[in-house]
Amino acid sequence: QVRLVESGGGLVQAGGSLRLSCAASGFLFRINTMGWYRQAPGKQRELVATINSAGMTDYTDSAKGRFAISRDNAHSTVALQMNSLKPEDTAVYYCKAVKYPYWGQGTQVTVSS
Repeated sequence: QVRLVESGGGLVQAGGSLRLSCAASGFLFRINTMGWYRQAPGKQRELVATINSAGMTDYTDSAKGRFAISRDNAHSTVALQMNSLKPEDTAVYYCKAVKYPYWGQGTQVTVSS
């Protein structure tokens, strides 16, 4: 079955960086568009960034210029490099194959001011 395992979250000060990683299995990773999503307390889950099978990326406005999504098809992993973090980036971050309705457990990112 589809399995997604996120890691790399933590507590960081504003202006700092984190690199999230997601290990995927149970589907043909290399042909699927992958996304990073986040859910802040009391808010709906939102899409942050996507990367398609050709490596083309797209970002929400709040992530542009600060976050970078990448993928490693050989290892079925997708990463999210987050720089210049802000307190409003605090959330649980999830990766997901866009076409499948499966979620991992997420990884908590907390940015202190």
